[in-house]
Parts: sequence; structure tokens; C-alpha cells
Amino acid sequence: MSLDELYAHPKLAAYRQGKTPIPPKYWLWPLYGAGLENLGVDDKPIQVDTPSPGPDQLLVRHDAVGLCFSDTKIIHAGETHPRLVGRNMKANPVVLGHEVALTVVRVGEKLVDKFKVGDRFVVQADIYYKGVGMAYGYALQGGLSQYNLIGKEILEGDEGCYLLPVKPETGYAQAALTEPWACITAAYDVVYRVGWKPGGTVLIAAGPGALADYELGTPYEGGQPPARVITLGVSGKLLAELRQRAKVDGFALTELPAPGEASIAEAKAVAGPAGFDDIVFLGADSALYELLEPLAAKGAVLNLVGSQAFKGPAQVDVGRLHYDHLSLVGTNEPLIASAYKPIRTQLRPGGYAAFLGAAGPMGQMHVQRALQAREGPKLLIATDLVPERLRVLETKFARLIEAKRGVMELSCRTPGNMSPAEFNASLVAATGGAGFDDIVVLVPSPGLIASATEMLARDGLMIIFAGLNRGVRAPINLRLVVDKGVRFTGTSGSAIRDMRSMLSAAESGLLDPNLSVAAIAGLSAAKKGIEGVMNQTFAGKIVVYPQILDFPLTALADLKDVLPQVYAKLGPHHSWTVEAEAEFLKELLP
Repeated sequence: MSLDELYAHPKLAAYRQGKTPIPPKYWLWPLYGAGLENLGVDDKPIQVDTPSPGPDQLLVRHDAVGLCFSDTKIIHAGETHPRLVGRNMKANPVVLGHEVALTVVRVGEKLVDKFKVGDRFVVQADIYYKGVGMAYGYALQGGLSQYNLIGKEILEGDEGCYLLPVKPETGYAQAALTEPWACITAAYDVVYRVGWKPGGTVLIAAGPGALADYELGTPYEGGQPPARVITLGVSGKLLAELRQRAKVDGFALTELPAPGEASIAEAKAVAGPAGFDDIVFLGADSALYELLEPLAAKGAVLNLVGSQAFKGPAQVDVGRLHYDHLSLVGTNEPLIASAYKPIRTQLRPGGYAAFLGAAGPMGQMHVQRALQAREGPKLLIATDLVPERLRVLETKFARLIEAKRGVMELSCRTPGNMSPAEFNASLVAATGGAGFDDIVVLVPSPGLIASATEMLARDGLMIIFAGLNRGVRAPINLRLVVDKGVRFTGTSGSAIRDMRSMLSAAESGLLDPNLSVAAIAGLSAAKKGIEGVMNQTFAGKIVVYPQILDFPLTALADLKDVLPQVYAKLGPHHSWTVEAEAEFLKELLP
């Protein structure tokens, strides 16, 4: 069906063009503090005056918004949320919703040469303006509102305009869900440094297993040395080399005694409050690692040179691996530079991949991405605790599974009565004992991260996708980093490039975000939707249509009795489609 045919109804045509009447008041959901009881007034949204845009502003209409687990984090934390510290939410409530598709309905006089009524966009939610983070649905009013003003923070942000144009044929839910999908894309597109940070601060610490014959090699590009190097207990050939390099390359070298309370305090004082951009551990044991890891700056690379002193697991801050972009590398060679190699971040083609906790909305997206990859793994294992939740994957992705038959296999597994150790052993057995090239952890569990690390194959990669707070530690066998080349990656949110990439993939048909939709709702049912996210009621995403006020939270399969004409236009296995969405809007828009 062509676009003109799809939106031929006069109501839909006017809506598509942004030409429907704009009311003097509109509805939104204010969050006045921590707790679901503080969302709305008497469990309902409130009405506020519809503003007129200033000369440098746009008035936009929110068309669709996906509900996200991050929304529930704001509700739980309230003013203690890291993005909202210092905000008085009672006086200045938050309006949630960062997965948004919107349409321009009024244009300020200074913007008429750049925007017009009817232009459609998605929002890159992680917005920075003059160095200050003010994300959509956090500091800025979000999608659980029918209208919003868009100003310089978004139009002239630090990375340019945070609005990305949407093609006319793209559905509203499809567009809104590019934001969570961009987070998936970002998890496989992360880049880590492969040497010391130019102009940075390096700490080199000798541990109880340190050898006498270390060499520096080339841990930094020529002409791009660090600003300073601080050593703790380093001696011999390596120290002589550092002294020579300091003279030639011009970095400051501070030589301190072996790691101890006084020497570490002095190293910290020399480095300053920013911490260390690179930490090199020479023959470290778990105690030294745990002592120095907290000194790592955001984006630091931690290089473990030699595994001989690690006699047991070390408590690793897995929250910082996820949120602070820390990188763990290692080598058994006495050459420090040999550890700095590119980290593979894409799933290994023809390899073995495991998705742990895959039944939730984001887990389903990871599995879908793997199934639709041109060169994906040969075996995908998806796990969850509840068999019924996992069966959704086999049903929802039946066409994709069939298309890859003989090339890629999806195996869904639950532990049943097995112990965690027995279950993990059964998963490794499915790889023929080789272990997994890739493990994606979708459950915020330090214990799961620790035990899953042991299932990685040589040069295996663990993607820590589920966010754990900074300071949450997991007992990890760091010998695996050194001896087997195991690596960890972690990302939070997405960047504009990820949104562009995902929007392109969606609009080209490479990936369909509509397959992620499990339930829909009108704006008044948004609170029920958030409860559904908290309780994991639906095996997929909930999409709210703010311009439809009074439609209850409804699973797609249940549309058969509620809106039979919409149901008739669903895709296979009750999947959301642009045709079903158009029919839904035609029937329920005011």
C-alpha cells in the first residue's frame, strides 16, 4: 500500500501534515518526586496551557513514545537520580519519555527557513548544551505530554541539532523506537583506546609478581606522549627506559616507592582529582588491583601485565565498566605495549553467542539484531528464568529463524532445576566445549557477570549491557583477561551517530523496530504502562500515543476483541505494522 493510500482518510492526511487544530490546553504526566504515587495527580495526567513558540522555538506534537526501564529508574530515584541532582521536583516536576517521535506544528519566526509545519523528527535524547547534560525526558520535558517547546538546547546543542528527520513512510512507533534500538547499536559500535592517552596521566605499579625484565615498547603514538607518568616500585630496565623516554618525549616522570598507603597518596596528589587515564599493573595480585582501580579516570585503560600473582578473583567495579567506559586489557608478555590492541565489538561471524536474560524488550532486540545480521554467529543461545517468556522469541522471530535455517541456530534455554553451575556447564557443552565468543549480559547481576565470564572462549567478549550502579563489584578471575584475552565492553545510552545509523537501518528495512512492540496505550494509560514495565508484564515494548487520551493499555493480541479492524492489519504473530498503526489513529484520533 502506498503512503497516499495509507493516509488517504482526511483525518489522517491532516494529522500527517501537522494541520490538525491545536488545543488551548494539553495533557501531560508530571512526576513530583520518587515513587509511582508521585506520578500525576490522583493517578491522572494534568492539563496545562499550550504555549506559543518564541522566535527561536518550535512547538512540536508528540506522536508516539516508547516506555523504557530507564523511566522507572527516575521514578524510583526521584531527585537523587544522577541526572536530576539539585532539582526540586515538587516545584519543577519531571515529564518522562525519551523515546519520542514528534511533528512540528508551529514554527518561530526566526526558524521558518529551516523548519516547516509537518516536519517529522526523532530526538537524540542525550542532549548537551554548553557542556551541560539535559536529556529529553529528564531535565527537559519528555514525550509523556501531548505538546512541547523545542528551543536552542536541542536545535543548537553541542553536537548540532539533536532532531533527526524521519521519512514520510516511516511509522510513528517505528520512529520512536529507534532510540532504544540506537542503544543496542551503540553496544556494538564502541571504540576503546589502543594506547596511552595523549596528554594524559599514567600510573605504573609493580605488584608482588613483578619481573625484572619489562620493556615499554610503543604504548603511545609518536609525538603523542602522556603529560606525566608516575611509577610505584618500578626499577631496572623499564625504569631506565622511562627516564630516557621522558627526556626525549617531554613527559614528566615521578618515581615513587612500592605501592603502599603513603606512596599511593603521593601518586594521587601528583595526578590531581581527575585520576589516572592509564594504569599499568606489573605482576599485580587481586589486592593491588582492588586498591588502584578506584583511581581510574572515566575512559581509563587498565593494563594487566602478567597473571602470575592472581591466585583468586578480584572484586571488579562492573558498574564502572558499563557507565565509565573503563577498559580491561592484559598480556603475558613482558612488553607493556603488547596489550594495546583493538577490541572486537561486533559479534564474531560464525561464532557462538549467548544472550543472558534475553526475554525482556532489550534482550529481544539484541537477539533480533543477531538474527538479522548479514554475517552473524552460527549459534545463538538465549536464556531466561521463565520458559513462557522465552517462547515469545521463537514465536515473534519465526520468520527470521526460518530464513537463517542451516546457517544460524537459535536455542532458547532455561535452567529448570539445574544449579547455576550445572546450567552454565550445559551452555558451554552446546558449543562443543569451546565456550562463547560473545556473551551479552542483559540482567543487572554481578553474580551472573562473574559466573558468565568463565564461559568465554579464548579472545571472548562480554558486553555488559544491563546497567549496574558505579561501585557494584563482581568477583572476576582476571587471569582470563591476561591468559585468554577475554575483554569486556559496556555502554550507556547512544550518540547521534548511533541514532542516525539505526534510523537508516529501520528506514531501509534492514531492521524493523515494530517487531519490538508488545502493547499500546493512550496517554491516560501511561501510568499503567509504566507499572507494566516495572512488573515485566509484556514481552516487548509498550508504546504510548499521546494524542489519543483514553485508550487503555492493551496487548496487541487482545486488539482482536477491542479493535478488530486494527487487529486485522497486524503482521504475523501479532506484530505491529504501519498499516495497523494508521487504522488505530484513524479510529481513535479526536
